[in-house]
Amino acid sequence: MVGVPGICTGGGEDTVLAHYRHPRLCGMGQKPDDIFGAWACHACHDAIDGRNTQGRERDWLRQCHADGVMLTQQQLRKEGKL
Repeated sequence: MVGVPGICTGGGEDTVLAHYRHPRLCGMGQKPDDIFGAWACHACHDAIDGRNTQGRERDWLRQCHADGVMLTQQQLRKEGKL
């Protein structure tokens, strides 16, 4: 759901829940509730966590991550899980 252009592998078996870190959602060094997570392939997860940005701007990656959170929530609602 994060789908960073030029980085995303399309997910599948390597899809993980990438938690959106925000100081108002959790304490320093803690993960927020799973509701604030986005399904992401390993490559997108590495990019949004800053491990392999491939030159992408941090703010742009955070926007991709936030979009992914909303898309993940939308899908979970469609499935009756949220």
